[in-house]
Amino acid sequence: MTPNEQYKECFGLGKVPKHKIAESALQHALDIRKFEISLYWQRATYFWTLIAATFAGYFAVLSAEHMKDKEFNAYVLACVGLIFSLAWFLTNRGSKYWQENWENHIDMLEDGTTGPLYKTVLHRPPVTNLLLSAIEGPAPFSVSQINHWVSLFTVAVWVPLVLTVLPPFDLRYPVSLNHLMIGAITTLALLLMIFRTKPNIFEEQKHLVYVKRTTVIDG
Repeated sequence: MTPNEQYKECFGLGKVPKHKIAESALQHALDIRKFEISLYWQRATYFWTLIAATFAGYFAVLSAEHMKDKEFNAYVLACVGLIFSLAWFLTNRGSKYWQENWENHIDMLEDGTTGPLYKTVLHRPPVTNLLLSAIEGPAPFSVSQINHWVSLFTVAVWVPLVLTVLPPFDLRYPVSLNHLMIGAITTLALLLMIFRTKPNIFEEQKHLVYVKRTTVIDG
């Protein structure tokens, strides 16, 4: 018996009727989808709080009259805001990826249990009244997609804010080491988030297992 077969034998896998497995899988997919949606908006609230605080700090520093090196301080805040905004944008994409994963599972599993309930959409018939159809009536907009574009817009806004507080480039003056270090750290963080945050779910994985065995002997 192979290790995989031993593992399945320990937990009784393969002995449950297939329709029971399908029903259980559908329920799990529905529960996990709801959980992913709740996490999606919790993360959005978390990032909005951080980004709003960074925006406030950025403009507060620039409006300060007697602060030393306020342009450099604003530059640091702008780099932090850029990192937060990109993290929010990538988090939105990651959350949507896993949400769609469970929605696809539901699409595949629901027919034999509840029928095509999730795939069936009921909506109002079209109306000719422009006010009702374009302003007051419902529309099939994706709420998560709107949030996705808002996060991308926030990333784009931080770019000119970073450039605004940079010192003017002039070959006659030495390069600011502090600005160079912060810029390098920010660039490294951006590259790591973009290229080093992909999961390894598409790679073959092997697991090690150790089962502790206990016995009782006569004293």
